[in-house]
Formats: sequence, C-alpha cells, structure tokens
Amino acid sequence: MKYPAPATVLELFKPVTWFPPMWAFSCGVVSAGVSLADHWRLLVAGIIVVGPMVCATSQAANDWFDRKVDAINEPNRPIPSGRMPGRWGLYIAVAWTAVSLAAATLLGTWGFYAAIFGLLLAWAYSAPPLRLKQNGWWGNAACGLCYEGLPWITGWAIMVSGGGSPLHMLVIAAMYSIGAHGIMTLNDFKSIEGDTQVGIGSLPVRLGVDGAALAACRIMALPQVVVIGLLVAWGSTTHAAIVAALLGVQLLMMRRFLSDPRRFALWYSALGVPLFVSGMLVSAFALRQGV
Repeated sequence: MKYPAPATVLELFKPVTWFPPMWAFSCGVVSAGVSLADHWRLLVAGIIVVGPMVCATSQAANDWFDRKVDAINEPNRPIPSGRMPGRWGLYIAVAWTAVSLAAATLLGTWGFYAAIFGLLLAWAYSAPPLRLKQNGWWGNAACGLCYEGLPWITGWAIMVSGGGSPLHMLVIAAMYSIGAHGIMTLNDFKSIEGDTQVGIGSLPVRLGVDGAALAACRIMALPQVVVIGLLVAWGSTTHAAIVAALLGVQLLMMRRFLSDPRRFALWYSALGVPLFVSGMLVSAFALRQGV
C-alpha cells in the first residue's frame, strides 16, 4: 500500500487557512476581559483546536470532495496530482475529525460543543448531500461563521465559562462573520472555470465577475460600518475611529479591486483582508473594556 508523505499531508491541511479562525478565537479571548496570564493554557489549546485541528479537518474534507474541480483549477493539489494516493484524502479527513474532537475535550463543555458544531458545518460545506458550497450564498455564509463568528464566540465562552453578558460580543462577532462572507468570495475568482464546468454556483459564477466583486465589497464593508456605529453608541469612540480609519483604507483598495476583480482578488486578499481582521482585534479590545 502506498502512503502519502508527511509534507503532502501538511499541504492537504493548508496551514495558510488556519490563521483566520485562530485570530478570531484570540479576539474572543481578548473580548472576554480575563487575565491571559491565568488562562494561557486554554488560549494555547484553543488556538490549536480551531486551527491545526478543526480548520485542517475542513480543508482535508474539502479537498477530497473537490478533487474533480481541483483537477481543473489546481491540478497540483495533493489529490489530483496523485501525491495523495487512493482514498487517503478521505481517510485523513475522517481520522482528523476524531482527533479534533478528542483535543476539544480540553476546552470544556462549551469548547467541545463548539467543535462538534464547527466540524458538522465543515462536512456539510463540502460533502453531499448538503454540500453547501454548491451555492455561493450558503457556502460562504458557512465559511464566514466557521472562520470568524464561531471561533470568536468559543474563545469568549471558554474564558468566562459560559457566564457574563454576551450580547455585545455576539453582535460584533456576527458582524465580522457577515463581513467574512465577502472575504470568502475573493477566493472564488481563481476557480471560475472549474466551478462552471462542475456546477458549483460560486458568486462569480452566479453574478458574473463584476457583480460578485461588487457584492463582496459591500458585504465586507457594511458590517464594519455597523460595528463603527455600535462602538460609538457604546461610548468607545477611540476604537470606533480606528476601525473607521482601517475601513477607509479598505475602501480605497476596493476601488482598485473593482477595476479588474480577477487580476486584483489575490492582491486584495493579501493587503485588504489584514485591515479587516485588524478591526476585529480593535473591536475585541473595546469589548474587553466593557462597552
């Protein structure tokens, strides 16, 4: 029997995708307002669970069920290239699901149930019969929730053990989850040909290149406007001003992205998205101060 090389398994897990949920989890921890020195073990365990565990599982499952479209869009990926032989892609996804659940027990009841929900959503996104990614609206919503909202809420919940008043935190986490829907669309511009051939209804396929780009920009920007308004209403004007400045730079960059979406989607992902997630952390510090 042929076995995949460790480097190929790591490539299947796409480490670059682990950053968003790890960052969102950290924002949740910050927003909880507890001493990080007293909770550093939970912080480290949570970052490992949401990134190298749950997110890696979602990437492995997605690659297995996307192997036909990847053969068109990204033929050098581990499965279509043959470097991941046989059904090893599926075996790894299933095994890492179990490993993720075991690791999530370290996060207590709230963290464990959050991991279950995140893993169910990850499989629903990629696997039939639901295969949420077939519809760009539903698929990107699931990704936005798993990448931003769920990790944020989990980080907050495990630090306060489910206590405290979560209303403001939930609203902010929801806004950034919605904004992440637009971020997910940026990744779809490189896959239009393959998605069209196999019937994946990403937003660029459904709305066209220009329509999807405009929708992505609006979906990214409007929730940040809401966050700014909420922070002002809650008396955190300094934090609101910082988020507004970050959004202002994003709006300038969006003009370039909209001029040629297929050319500048990766550019905006690399330079614009860090400004978006920086606003998340600023908002987390506002919540930490009790707004």
